[in-house]
Amino acid sequence: MRHWLGTAILGILLACSVAACAPGAVGAGPSSGAGGLVPTREVAEYRLGAADKVRINVFNEEALTGEFLVGGNGKISMPLIGEVQAAGLTVSMLQEEIAVALRQGYINEPRVSAEILTYRPFYILGEVNKPGEYPFTNNLTALNAVATAQGFTYRANTKLVYIKRAGDSGEQVYPLTTATQVAPGDTIRIGERYF
Repeated sequence: MRHWLGTAILGILLACSVAACAPGAVGAGPSSGAGGLVPTREVAEYRLGAADKVRINVFNEEALTGEFLVGGNGKISMPLIGEVQAAGLTVSMLQEEIAVALRQGYINEPRVSAEILTYRPFYILGEVNKPGEYPFTNNLTALNAVATAQGFTYRANTKLVYIKRAGDSGEQVYPLTTATQVAPGDTIRIGERYF
């Protein structure tokens, strides 16, 4: 009896783990169907964009250390090496990009560190009391964004949220939960409910 019960439980656990890995499972990426509800939204490793502010530290080089704003062209302008591409790069990729530029006849073994000081803002529209542009904070969720915009209007659909990622052509529909993450530059729209 115990052997049969243990085998049955193992079979159930195995089936559940296979189902969790299937396409469309919670935690999977956006669905391919147009207008379909995406179960959750996980934000990938952050990539820099226009209006982000970074602090660059080049060890033992005070003249190269400072705070830099990513411009509309996606670049930061540094002393000595000029413009460096930043948009589309992660922080570690930016560090390497600067180190490579400094090795081109300026510093033999540059040690570069970078950190994000301020992120580009997010935007919230639709059925919230104060739609507009707001500063991004780490681990921002759609519900936090609504709270930042002083809550829902009485017409708001409190179950769904529409999010358009910076650079994407359209918005995706997500459940409005504490697990739905927002990234810098996102445009969030709270729709109207149907009575």
